[in-house]
Amino acid sequence: MIIAVPTLAIRRQFVLTDITTAEAGLAADRPLVKVAVVVVLNNPFAGKPFTEDLSPLIAPSAALGSAMAAAAVEAMGGAPIESYGKGAVVGLNGEQEHGIALITTPFGDSLRAGIGGGQAWISSFSKRAAPGTVIDVPLAHKDALYVRSHYDGISVHLPDAPLPDEIAILAAFASRGRLNARLGGVDAAEIVGEDGLR
Repeated sequence: MIIAVPTLAIRRQFVLTDITTAEAGLAADRPLVKVAVVVVLNNPFAGKPFTEDLSPLIAPSAALGSAMAAAAVEAMGGAPIESYGKGAVVGLNGEQEHGIALITTPFGDSLRAGIGGGQAWISSFSKRAAPGTVIDVPLAHKDALYVRSHYDGISVHLPDAPLPDEIAILAAFASRGRLNARLGGVDAAEIVGEDGLR
């Protein structure tokens, strides 16, 4: 699907799908499906004097979150989404805060809604970098951060992005916790109710 958001000049987008069916010689009872959706867009503040008001990035971020969630659901191919994370890589003519403006509350709220809900805050990582960087997007359970089996991540290589005047935005998802997770803690099956725990 093509992601298009009014007021955001998107140059490139791609979806990474990673499916693991076995680890340490043991077949999984169900595959671990990880998806990362990446959108590379123009940074209107790059190379310009400091600007206090970043609302031109914040305002369209809700629509961006919705579109990226839809792309992720499609890429998951029917697998459930149990964990999520987000990230931003800002080109060297911009500020780290420009990326954060695109992945703050409006983005996160629409991302949750687009995948059918989530009660936990969304783990994130951001940085400034040149094209060709790798970013590790953290993953945690969508309904409770305390589910240790779902502490994970996905590494994404950005081969020609972000250019100095661009921002790469990432949304990442997984269908389950780590394969062979066995270090205790709250079990995902225990999560219910408003507070995220039984």
